[in-house]
Amino acid sequence: MDDATLWWVLAGLLVAAELASGTFFLLMLALGAAAGALAVYAGLAFSGQMVAAGLCALLTVGGWAWVRLRRRASPETDAGVVLDVGQTVQVQGWQPDGTAQVHYRGAQWLAVASSPHGDPRPGPHRICAVQGNRLVIEPVDHP
Repeated sequence: MDDATLWWVLAGLLVAAELASGTFFLLMLALGAAAGALAVYAGLAFSGQMVAAGLCALLTVGGWAWVRLRRRASPETDAGVVLDVGQTVQVQGWQPDGTAQVHYRGAQWLAVASSPHGDPRPGPHRICAVQGNRLVIEPVDHP
């Protein structure tokens, strides 16, 4: 069996493992193995094949990680993830520690102001984030 076949078999095994695991990182490593096979066709020695495979795998895994980090929005403030973001609640009064108890979705929730500055006022507030079991709220007339 020649070197190119071994690289293609490795790429196929990595793709199969990718299908079983559901992560894209194994797919990127499979691309690195495919680059190793292409390096065989280019006439590179085994060390050149390893460099090509490693460099391709490194660049694709690093590129995918970079894309994921840039695309990641904070799930606690994303209205597409947390359906509570954008809903309104009525604040009856604020506690001295800067929290308030609000009734929302049939339960009492602990709420905190989105901005620690200023004087919190009772009245309607909009949910701008959910942090665990706390609602982060801002006044409805907030710009």
